[in-house]
Order: sequence, then C-alpha cells, then structure tokens
Amino acid sequence: MSTSEQDVESARQWHKTFAWETNHLVWDLLGKAERTVQEDERMVHAAHTSRFHWGEIGTPVNLTRGDWLISHVYAVLNMPQQALAYAKSCLAICQQHAIGDFDLAYAYEAMARAYAAPGERSECSRYLQLAREAGEQIQNIEPEDKEIFFGDFESGPWYGMK
Repeated sequence: MSTSEQDVESARQWHKTFAWETNHLVWDLLGKAERTVQEDERMVHAAHTSRFHWGEIGTPVNLTRGDWLISHVYAVLNMPQQALAYAKSCLAICQQHAIGDFDLAYAYEAMARAYAAPGERSECSRYLQLAREAGEQIQNIEPEDKEIFFGDFESGPWYGMK
C-alpha cells in the first residue's frame, strides 16, 4: 500500500471512529432520565458531528441513519422544525436510493414524531400508519431488527399524538 493509500485509509478510519463515538455519545445522553441544558446541547452537537463524519465516508444507509438520529434528538428536545427538516432528509435519502426495510420504517417513524411535536395530528397519523406497516415488513437481517424498531417506535416522546 502506498503512502497516499495509507493516508486515505487512515482518514477513513479516523472519520469512522468519530462517527461511531459521537453516535454512542448521543445514545448515552438520550438514555439519561434527566439531562441538563448543557447535555442537551452536547447531544445536538454530537448528533451533527456523527452525521458529518458519516457524510465523509459513509453509504446512503449511514446518511439516512445519521439524519434519523438528528431528527430524533430534535424531536426529543421538542424542536419540531429542525426535527422535520432532518426527518424529510432521512426519508428522501431512502427514496432516492431505494432503501427500504428497517431504515424506511425508521424514516416514517421520524416523520411521525416530527409531526407529533407541534401537534399536527393528520400528518402524524399518516406517518404512524406508514411506520407501523413498514415495521411489520422488516425482514430481520439481524435477528432483533423488528424488535429494535418497535421498541423505539413505542418509546416517547409522542406529545399525546399516539
């Protein structure tokens, strides 16, 4: 392997490491029963950082999952405009690249949750139904895929819309 190839591979590994680490930080913060304002800000920054690094080296699946995570963070923080922007991006990537199954179910879930925060019942209901249907069709590439999706789908916040 040439020095140039080693540099490229080193950069790819660096981006992958930071993408994974910041993604895990977001999940750790989401899992806290109570977060401070500073932790909420850190969670937003970490979600964007993870998506940035996946954007440098990832596949469309990595990008849609990154946008889903950002949307989810904003929905949890009751920031519906931001949540909807990233939910729409998540769904658009799925549609553009014919990504279905697990990731499409999550894209619909993101849309539903983003519409739930501001109380847009009609759109929330529409995407809840699409998410349920897509979730039921998950093919379980990994044995727990459907269980993971429905666990997240059933968790809050839904702002009284579900």
